Amino acid sequence: MEQQVKNLIAVSLLAPIAAQSAMAAKKPKNTDPTRPNVIIILADDLGYGDLGCYGAKNVQTPNVDRLAQQGIRFTDTHAVAATSTPSRYSILTGEYAWRRPDTDIAAGNAGMIIKPGQYTMADMFKSCGYRTCAIGKWHLGLGETQGTQDWNAQIPMNLGDIGFDHHYIMAATADRVPCVFINDGTVANYDPSSPIEVSYKENFPGEPTGKDNPELCYNLQSSVGHNQSIVNGIGRIGYMRGGGKALWKDENIADSITTHAIDFIKENKDRPFFMYFATNDVHVPRFPHQRFRDKSGMGLRGDAIVQFDWSVGQIMETLDKLGIADNTIILLSSDNGPVVDDGYKDRAEELLNGHKPAGPWRGNKYSAFEGGTQVPAIVRWPKAIKGGQTSNALTSQIDWMASLGSIIGARVPQGGAPDSHNYAATLTGANTTDRPYVIELAYNHVLSVRTNEWKYIEPSDGPKLLDWAPKTETGSDPQPQLYNIKKSQWESESVAAQHPQIVYDMQNILRHEREKSEKHSFFVPGV
Repeated sequence: MEQQVKNLIAVSLLAPIAAQSAMAAKKPKNTDPTRPNVIIILADDLGYGDLGCYGAKNVQTPNVDRLAQQGIRFTDTHAVAATSTPSRYSILTGEYAWRRPDTDIAAGNAGMIIKPGQYTMADMFKSCGYRTCAIGKWHLGLGETQGTQDWNAQIPMNLGDIGFDHHYIMAATADRVPCVFINDGTVANYDPSSPIEVSYKENFPGEPTGKDNPELCYNLQSSVGHNQSIVNGIGRIGYMRGGGKALWKDENIADSITTHAIDFIKENKDRPFFMYFATNDVHVPRFPHQRFRDKSGMGLRGDAIVQFDWSVGQIMETLDKLGIADNTIILLSSDNGPVVDDGYKDRAEELLNGHKPAGPWRGNKYSAFEGGTQVPAIVRWPKAIKGGQTSNALTSQIDWMASLGSIIGARVPQGGAPDSHNYAATLTGANTTDRPYVIELAYNHVLSVRTNEWKYIEPSDGPKLLDWAPKTETGSDPQPQLYNIKKSQWESESVAAQHPQIVYDMQNILRHEREKSEKHSFFVPGV
């Protein structure tokens, strides 16, 4: 095992060099209609077991299932983190979020975490002549610094500064204020008669809250937290005043972002485009449109999965109608594992009826166990990928940037996407090469190492259960944990004491990765 780990480390060192060399060998043209369009569809809190093609029985997902039938379904793909902000940061930068001190779950008024000048996936596509956009949930901050945004004017630091030609986004999550869409740096449908104020410190005088006025939460009652400002009859995190006609209605969020996605595709059908389409489904508050209600038999969470499937179907249908589906890569996944009860009384747990959101894996969102980062992943590219495939290769979302860059012939500058390796051949089904190891980040900052056989969780003194979600395991333990994944997907019995050398080797991998942060500048000046 010791030699194996040394080999893994050697491969990890050589991979970025090889990837950059391969990319540099191809000189990109400004525009090339033969290059594939690329759409990343990133669900929110969608679990490994939440889709029909991954074994779900209680909820129907025909559109996602068709996507899998026409492409590759991956069974061992990992988000970088078990929570949203660090996971999304890693996808869009090719850098492990844990190398930065400011990538925890972001407040709704957080300043931009990805700073102008930092190389992004959008920059990469734009350098090859692609039209780029981000639509849906953002959760990576806006503006220069936290709490300084003027939501009534153009936000001076926005997605246009990090490579996106267009954006129509939610600043953070649906359960956090401000509850408005941002369209190219300004509030969409801005209502000058109702100026917007946002605070994460104190309420505004005279404004009701979910805590003091629960009777006003007529759409959803909170179970834990989520009891500050009330918007659309739902309590939120944070305080907000104003908004007027700009305030979203939760039941229309999927319709709104899907419509904007379709419009972007239509506008750019004759040139290569990259779209980062991040849904709110199935994040809380789950409040899908009425036409999806009672479609799953599992209440609002199940109905939100049906709504997500509809959004996917609308995008697929648009590509078909425009005749561009054949040369469009769709990469569908989730930002982290699932969570059932996450702060609202939506009966998600009571109505599971045997449904297992994390599939065979132990743990959920937030957790160091596999359920926190093991996510569904589907890739379709009819022009180049044979449909109906299943890949058991060990893969990580951190590699999407280098892999997609290789496919489009991008030249990544030195220092760009520092943790992203080129596994384009695995992503497109040319082979089933495993990543040597993946690194996973839990909510409590605990790191794990996963190979195709072993899972190591570093020791932590934190609580074993979350305070606000007592049924959610953190994975924390004061002793090192080691699991043989091939024998126990459920991570039921640690075998660290029986395999001290493997524990040491896994610790060595983490030490090596952490030393990279000390030896190289991963931090953006001014962060």
